[in-house]
Amino acid sequence: MKRETGSCGRQLAAAAIAALAIGIATPVQAADYDLVINGGRVMDPETMFDAVANVGIKGGRIAVITKDKIAGKETIDAQGLVVAPGFIDTHFHWTRPIGYKMALRDGVTTAMDLEAGAYGPRVDEWYRMHAGRSQVNYGTASGHEFARTKVTQNLSDADLLDAPWSVVKGRGSGKAWSDEVLDLDKGNRMLALIDEGLRQGAIAVASTVGYMPGATAREMFEVQRVGADYGRPTSVHLRYTPGTVTTEANGAQEILANAVALGAPAIINHFNNPGWQLVQELLERLRKRGHNVWGEIYPYAAGQTTINASFARPENWVEKLGNKYEETMQDPLTQEFYTLEKYKKVLAEAPATQIVLYKMPPDAIPDWCRLPGIVYASDAMMVPGGWDDPPHWDTPYEKIPNTHPRLAGTHGTCLRIAREKGIPLMQVLAASSYNAAKYLGDTGLQAMKERGRLQKGMVADITLIDPRTVKDNATYAKGTLPTTGIPYVIVNGTIVVKNSKVLKDVHPGQPIRFPVQAKPRFEPLSVEGWANRNLVAPTGFFGLERDEHIH
Repeated sequence: MKRETGSCGRQLAAAAIAALAIGIATPVQAADYDLVINGGRVMDPETMFDAVANVGIKGGRIAVITKDKIAGKETIDAQGLVVAPGFIDTHFHWTRPIGYKMALRDGVTTAMDLEAGAYGPRVDEWYRMHAGRSQVNYGTASGHEFARTKVTQNLSDADLLDAPWSVVKGRGSGKAWSDEVLDLDKGNRMLALIDEGLRQGAIAVASTVGYMPGATAREMFEVQRVGADYGRPTSVHLRYTPGTVTTEANGAQEILANAVALGAPAIINHFNNPGWQLVQELLERLRKRGHNVWGEIYPYAAGQTTINASFARPENWVEKLGNKYEETMQDPLTQEFYTLEKYKKVLAEAPATQIVLYKMPPDAIPDWCRLPGIVYASDAMMVPGGWDDPPHWDTPYEKIPNTHPRLAGTHGTCLRIAREKGIPLMQVLAASSYNAAKYLGDTGLQAMKERGRLQKGMVADITLIDPRTVKDNATYAKGTLPTTGIPYVIVNGTIVVKNSKVLKDVHPGQPIRFPVQAKPRFEPLSVEGWANRNLVAPTGFFGLERDEHIH
């Protein structure tokens, strides 16, 4: 007779295997660890280990997990708390001290911008800007948008760095970055800039192709090919997003077909939009077939972007999608909704002004949070500026200029919803930490192979959670109020959040990046090159005809 899966015996056997895998030790002699976490519910999503135990940390790593008493130079009493792997946010735009401070309150120990990224030639400079000055681990990608802005609008390199520094400068300086169809020369120069960022150690290629209707299908394929040459993912804000159940899925199919053809990883950004069910099914089926592709969600019905986004234009947002500005487009600072007249006025005067766009029913949010294999990523929006520009670290949370609540509350929201809706806590912790680490680690990124796990020998990035009280406090009216119920956050073995307060002048963050390569891998494309591969060269390489939806 065939035994049913999920039996008590199978669970006990799995728990025993997990205990061995996680490195739990008994007995353990008293040791002088740097930090000890006593009596917490230790949860590891990779091994499914879940038990009350003590954790000893030494030299920035987890040295022991045991039920025996251990001593340390510093001790945290974790009774009643969950001891989880530090949260990993792969879509975080406010890569500045105050942004990181808010991320820490939401349990984040690693914050990376894999959607906008950084301007390729300045990737190494971006990492140097963070060295010894970051409270969380930090990482970036090589940005498609910034490279495109450079070749179409010829901004100086000083104007192009990352999202806080360059989005306003780039998007505010014209429309060519989004609308121009590139010729062969500009296409090659753009691809070379992206390649340079990967050479300098960028984690991925970052693409906001959904903002760039001038980018042809050939351009997107070649952008992904640059990442594929390094074995690195391309992380994409999909074409047509936000759109319809058909166009959203078509946008994902473009990226996933390219990834399969190139044998490359791919990330589908914030697909919590119309058509999300099909996108999730595509991702799950492809992973079962061995493809390293994954997607992310944030738990909110509205997004935030700049007002000059191509998808917010009246011919798309109103005429094609049937939305009304008066009901869906909001000023995050004043909470006032736009009219068509106000939209046109602000667009002409300040085209990089940030707006909130309502696009999905709130009752879908719990369904997103429970998706298997998903990654929670905040898409945390930024206040423009440099590293030392205001708002400064000491600015009270309520005094920070208002922004989308996903900056401060993404993980708190998911944890609260899990408690309210019966979503397994282990699944939520996996989506907050292990899933991203696993997918990125499988690309060869060493720093992610040793994070996102609560196991002996792993880096001690740890988040302590009160599962009974943890909740988000940020709202659309005040999006900078921090999550509560996360009293301790540890980064590389160092306490950075203590008793729910972020400690000042504590900077243990480490770079998340690939080693710098000696030389670039991109070789300029040519018509002759296509002929040598027995392929037909596209007309004008990137295409001479403008798509119908470009105006």
